[in-house]
Amino acid sequence: MVLHPCYGLYVWPSAPVLAQYVWYNREMLTGKVVLEVGAGVALPGIVAAKVGAEVFLSDTEFLPQCLEHVSENISLNNLDSSKITIIAITWGFFSSQLLSLKPVDVILGSDCFYDTKDFEDILVTVVFLLKQNPIAQFWCAYQERSSDWTIEHLLTKWSLSCEEVPLANFDADSAEIGGSTMPGCHTVHLLVIKLKEFPSVLTTCVKCTEMT
Repeated sequence: MVLHPCYGLYVWPSAPVLAQYVWYNREMLTGKVVLEVGAGVALPGIVAAKVGAEVFLSDTEFLPQCLEHVSENISLNNLDSSKITIIAITWGFFSSQLLSLKPVDVILGSDCFYDTKDFEDILVTVVFLLKQNPIAQFWCAYQERSSDWTIEHLLTKWSLSCEEVPLANFDADSAEIGGSTMPGCHTVHLLVIKLKEFPSVLTTCVKCTEMT
């Protein structure tokens, strides 16, 4: 499966769900360092910046038009450029920008788990980032497209724990969120992923259901 470059220029159903979760946990994000991977239009990351986090928005270096689009969205939202930075991070590649990134508190990912060939590259990148700050968390929303797709074996391989947050716990269980018609009728899941051996000190304001 090959993604058309323009796919990163649209808002997908998972983005409003993750943005809603960010909004519900806004108090814990103030002053924190947040990285959005595979940002696309960067809706969740922009919300994080709006609530006072220091935000890094990233997408692959191989699709510069996506990074340019992120820059346009930052300008449209009148964000403080000193609090938000665009960087190129490609899943599975240990670039200089990834290696020099300061430790982050929260990683955001909206619909990153789209193509199964990318699943391990995503988690390899996430594990590297989590090990720089072992109490950090990866907040991930994804749209269910096939019951055969799973990351459970990769979570075990990379010593990660995963909790699913019921959408009803943060008012994201409806066809419309924040005036948007997304996620519509699509099934979207919200996961909180972290290193197994390091219980996080970050406490979100919604109850989770452990998956692994």
